[in-house]
Amino acid sequence: MVPYADGGDIAASREFYVEMLVEVTMEDPVLGLASPANPQAQVIIPPAGMEEPQPHFGVDVGDAAAVDAAHAEAVRRGLHVVYPLTDEPWGVRRFFVEDPGGTIVNVLAHLA
Repeated sequence: MVPYADGGDIAASREFYVEMLVEVTMEDPVLGLASPANPQAQVIIPPAGMEEPQPHFGVDVGDAAAVDAAHAEAVRRGLHVVYPLTDEPWGVRRFFVEDPGGTIVNVLAHLA
């Protein structure tokens, strides 16, 4: 799982996280940060307004087929899919689904 932080001021967020904790792993279109000691410990900071609704966290399910299966299961169960199944230009397949408590989850996988 990868938490999302508010991207109201990307430059200030980048400085804070890089100076305190982590290294930059990507900067376009979102700021991706990871711990040098534990690369699985990550934070994603999208620019303000980039994602509507903005997810609270992301779950990388491993591959595109697993994203498709999770999406099919969400639809089968009648869950609220708030962002459609999409192949993004930056190389991920994803969709957003709302959990029963209102948390938005980005279900994704990197495309090969």
